[in-house]
Amino acid sequence: MNRTSWIIFIVFSVGLLALLVIFSGNSRSDVKKVDVNTIQSGNKQNGNIADHIFGKAGSKVTLIEYGDFQCPPCANTYPIAKAVSEQYKEQLQFVFRNFPISTSHPNARAAAGTAEAAGLQGKYWEMHDKIYASQTEWSELTGTDRTKFFEKFASDLGLDINKFNKDIASSSVSDKINLDYAIGKKAGVEATPTFYLNGVKLDPSVYGDEAKLKDAVNVELKKAKIEIPKSTD
Repeated sequence: MNRTSWIIFIVFSVGLLALLVIFSGNSRSDVKKVDVNTIQSGNKQNGNIADHIFGKAGSKVTLIEYGDFQCPPCANTYPIAKAVSEQYKEQLQFVFRNFPISTSHPNARAAAGTAEAAGLQGKYWEMHDKIYASQTEWSELTGTDRTKFFEKFASDLGLDINKFNKDIASSSVSDKINLDYAIGKKAGVEATPTFYLNGVKLDPSVYGDEAKLKDAVNVELKKAKIEIPKSTD
């Protein structure tokens, strides 16, 4: 390579690096002013996709999970979170935020995108449940096999497949996942799953045990003067 070619190569490389830095900066979520314990409404940063709430929206008792769909401990905890959120759906608001750890779970972000895309057609929690319940079936898939697997779920849920695929690749879904992750980092999340009950981080011994998680929720309900369901007294 002659001197002129080297100069052209260096200029091109520097320019490309600058573009990558600019792109990275534009895609980075700014959470300095975000209250991690507040329900996030749809806004420009999260692609106008609000927090997903199961149960009593606006309740004074909030359980937030930061989860990774490919994380085995998350799948193990999923039945507990589901059971508790369903039993307390008239008293508690349960929120799931994406925290895909792609370095160890390469399919986690694709799964998160799948759930978010389903959510844009009103089927977020149905897809959330399907993904966790079948984790061992898709966690090792790649490329078109993974795509077909998740498309089958979308078809089972009666979704518009063209819209579903378009939404998965959209900046809105990407922004939603990015903001969830950034909020989790600000909240102090280091691993998944991580649960916060009214802003207090729960120990794994609590969220990993259905009875203990119910006890913790009951304490917060009493503080908020919300009647506890009779079946959990």
